Amino acid sequence: MAETLKIGVVGYSGKPFDKVIAKALLLIGFKVSGAEDKDADKVIVVSGLTDLGIPSIAYNIAKERGWKTSGIACKKAAEYDKFPCDEEKIIGEDWGDESETFLNSIDVLIRVGGGEQSMKEVKRAKEMKLQVFEYDLPIMK
Repeated sequence: MAETLKIGVVGYSGKPFDKVIAKALLLIGFKVSGAEDKDADKVIVVSGLTDLGIPSIAYNIAKERGWKTSGIACKKAAEYDKFPCDEEKIIGEDWGDESETFLNSIDVLIRVGGGEQSMKEVKRAKEMKLQVFEYDLPIMK
């Protein structure tokens, strides 16, 4: 029986960016991560629970493909629209409190754009020897 692939996704939530390019980069990330080679019920996209920015695009791709979704966030995420994930975990009070739980819940990390928090998680993921795929995405003016 094939093992489940848990793909973490980080990137911009509140910044303006080109959504078409972002989706293309996520599709590349999912392809190189091996997700396309798995049965749909063996892929879980894990992100920050909010229905904003990169997490929202990643969750929507997951739903289109029949993959499961998991949201891991701090209590502050409740101030934003939530994506209807199959599973959700609330860890801690402030942004970043959930990072260790998030990173311990994934096999691969994909970063598309992102700010300070995304970069911290990428650095930690590399220290943990997780496979990381990074794609820069400019902020639109």
